[in-house]
Amino acid sequence: MNPRSLPALALRLVLAATLAASGYIHAQLYIDGYRFIHVIGLLFLLQASAAFAVAALLLLAAPLLLRIAAAAIAIGALAGFATSRTIGLFGFTERGLQPAPQALLSLIAEMLTLLTVAAWQASEVRRHRRTRPHHDQTSRMRPDLRTTAPDR
Repeated sequence: MNPRSLPALALRLVLAATLAASGYIHAQLYIDGYRFIHVIGLLFLLQASAAFAVAALLLLAAPLLLRIAAAAIAIGALAGFATSRTIGLFGFTERGLQPAPQALLSLIAEMLTLLTVAAWQASEVRRHRRTRPHHDQTSRMRPDLRTTAPDR
């Protein structure tokens, strides 16, 4: 295995694990009773399904689109959590970190998902900067344009 691919593999596995954990928590809450809550139950099922699907795909490959999808799933879950505890979401409100311990575990999984995506993107930027050739002022021009054309 290429040594440079080991950090990417680790990030891919962590990202898949955090998404799967979030999906599992939402699926369990759906089964335990959220399925009977109008609209909210469907959203929990949708979040769990999307999280499991993206986590499974991340085990195969990790293009930028999947990393964006992982971040979007986590952001959506966090937004729903915050909304349900402030102004309410489709008439549904909760308080604090209830249901316990699922609410806290879900928050942790989703924050770890976002941190992993951010770390991955930062490592991609660093890798890109290291592999990009250094250019000075004169090398910005195409090599064939650096010479002057003969006068006619």
